[in-house]
Amino acid sequence: MFRTEFDDPEGIRHGGLPTYNYRSAPGGLYTRRQLAAEGLTPGRQSIAAQIIWRRGKRFAYLYRRELAVAKRPATDAQLRALMKAWVALSTCPSCKTEYGYYIPKRYGECLACFEGGAR
Repeated sequence: MFRTEFDDPEGIRHGGLPTYNYRSAPGGLYTRRQLAAEGLTPGRQSIAAQIIWRRGKRFAYLYRRELAVAKRPATDAQLRALMKAWVALSTCPSCKTEYGYYIPKRYGECLACFEGGAR
């Protein structure tokens, strides 16, 4: 069913790091994204294993779930800074209109202003 070319649970072929194929890692090992979905972060734990797929061109590190720690919530100052950045990046410098998306950097202004002043 799955290719076994990267299976190396003992870590002999891949620098001492246990390696598994896509979808074949044992339970209790999670990627950063899987931990984040549960409100956790790896903390300072070391990498427990890795998975490799796409003929060795893609990989992801795995961490132990039981050693993960809860994510710290953002402070009010951090949230204010993020909102300020969002407003700056979504406001057109030409017409001063705030949009619900980032202004494309390649144009430097909103699409309406870019198309209106066709270069």
